[in-house]
This record gives sequence, structure tokens and C-alpha cells, in this order.
Amino acid sequence: MSDPANIVRGETSLKIGGYEIVLRPSFGGLVAVEEELGSLLALVGRAADGQLKLSEITTLFWYLVKDRPEHLTRKQFDEAIVSLGLSGTTPALKTVLKQILQGHAAGVSQPPDA
Repeated sequence: MSDPANIVRGETSLKIGGYEIVLRPSFGGLVAVEEELGSLLALVGRAADGQLKLSEITTLFWYLVKDRPEHLTRKQFDEAIVSLGLSGTTPALKTVLKQILQGHAAGVSQPPDA
């Protein structure tokens, strides 16, 4: 089980089967999402248009799980997301989509304005 979600790092979490599952929009995770679903910008566009499919939400979340419990299969995860319903997944989805659009620069030095 992972530590609680660190909002400073752009993390969010879901409660699944008694576990707090932390979602971290990491580079590797987002690349995996793109490999399966296509462009992240198109994914965000579909979400903005209300056209995001349930399978896209579960895929997005699956690849962003920070410390996935070894016993948790993709099918179990998908079913758990369905059991949360849209009201249970929307806050995490909103956070993840915001991170995809805005990114996160915590801990990265920015050059001073010249």
C-alpha cells in the first residue's frame, strides 16, 4: 500500500476494496496511456466534450496507479471503478486531466526573468 496522495506532486486517490489507490500522472504512465488510447490532448478534448468513455477512464487510471497491489488485476480494477460510479471517480478524473493540461513544475528550478 502506498502513502497518501501528495497533492503537491499532482497525485489524487480513489478508495478501492478498502485500499487507498494513489494515482500519479507520471511520464511513464502517461506514455502508456497514449500507447493504448492515443493522444492525450485528444483524450482531454473528449472529456471536455463529455465524450470520454468508461473504458478510457479505467485505462487512464490503471496506468497512473502509483503502487498497484500485486493481487489487483486489470479486470478487478475496472470493476472497482465501475462500482464507484461517476460521482466517485469524477474528482480524481478532474485532477488527472488538470495535471495532463497544466503539468507540474514543483522542485524544478525556473530561470529568472531576464
